[in-house]
Amino acid sequence: MNSQLERHGISQRALDIADKVEDFVRTQVVPFEGDPRCGAHGPSDDLGNELKALARSAGVMTPHILEDGGHLTQRETAAVLIRSGLSPLGPLACHTCAPDEGNMFLLGKVASPELKERFLPRMIDGTMRSAFFMTEPAEEGGAGSDPSMMMTTCKMDGNHWVINGRKTYITGADGAGMGIIMAKSDDGACIFLVDLPDPAIHIERVLDTIDSSMPGGHSVIAIDNLRVPADQMLGASGEGFKYAQVRLAPARLSHCMRWLGACVRANEIASDYANRRMAFGKPLVDHEGVGFMLAENLMDLKQAELMTYWCADVLDRGEQGGAESSMTKVAVSEALMRVADRCVQCMGGQGVTSDTIVEQVFREIRAFRIYDGPTEVHKWSLAKKIKRDWKTENAG
Repeated sequence: MNSQLERHGISQRALDIADKVEDFVRTQVVPFEGDPRCGAHGPSDDLGNELKALARSAGVMTPHILEDGGHLTQRETAAVLIRSGLSPLGPLACHTCAPDEGNMFLLGKVASPELKERFLPRMIDGTMRSAFFMTEPAEEGGAGSDPSMMMTTCKMDGNHWVINGRKTYITGADGAGMGIIMAKSDDGACIFLVDLPDPAIHIERVLDTIDSSMPGGHSVIAIDNLRVPADQMLGASGEGFKYAQVRLAPARLSHCMRWLGACVRANEIASDYANRRMAFGKPLVDHEGVGFMLAENLMDLKQAELMTYWCADVLDRGEQGGAESSMTKVAVSEALMRVADRCVQCMGGQGVTSDTIVEQVFREIRAFRIYDGPTEVHKWSLAKKIKRDWKTENAG
């Protein structure tokens, strides 16, 4: 039975795609959730390729990008990506996962025709993974939530740029075929597209992290005299932050979409368990302590869903959506954390095992509260906006 997700105000084309994705994830992807190839550093590329082959056969590979190369609206994308997230393996299978989804969006918006032709087809058809190299080691004073702290440098040498630095938490770098690298020149931040692997880009180690849904895991990277042709820079020297902003709000929002789907499914599992499991003479759901938690889940899920669509509408109006995406990322990630925690609690001992995806969803959502900016950074940013707006309103 399909989940009771939002259908009002969504185009019929998006609903048709979303229903197709949901049916595929529930019937063909879910059976792989216990596959031993789901490792601590994410699903293996072997498993990913098998799932992508199934997605191609089902006609749901990269479903948010249309056959003519066009892109669904953000509202339409939400309808589709939420459903791809109904399994932790769904975004991998349908190729709607991070960082690939955000990287495809960025290239589609700002890359030159030559760079699009070179990289996008293999990304859209799911034959190539990608990585986004921005965050740097904290112990070296590098960039994290504050990108202005970037230490990685790029310098012109003839018709090439030479890049040096170290990066960390680089999702999917292990096994990626393309990388988007941020570095700083004398003019400011720059963004480059590079082929991977490259001998000048060395994976020092793949980190052991709380989450395990993203192929390739999260790596610590050393970049040693990487030479990149000048025409592989996005835009001009010093324009990197401007182009990064193109990706920023939609990427925050797509995280909300995918993990909302995962929590919808976790709540389904917890609700089924509470209705079947007997304790003290009646089903768990009839005990107020459990029933109330499931009721609160419905409220948090619906509020998260509506806020996701609200932010999508802001972006569809052509607004940058920085403040709105910050509010949505905080509200949705915090709400989904409550949902995931209640699902574990309702299921008791069963909730902390890997017999269902509930335990994994709990871990993934805990990481989501950090990724794309922790709650505190977004609140701080919003507080600065409140102060700026107050000064503007009270000027003179």
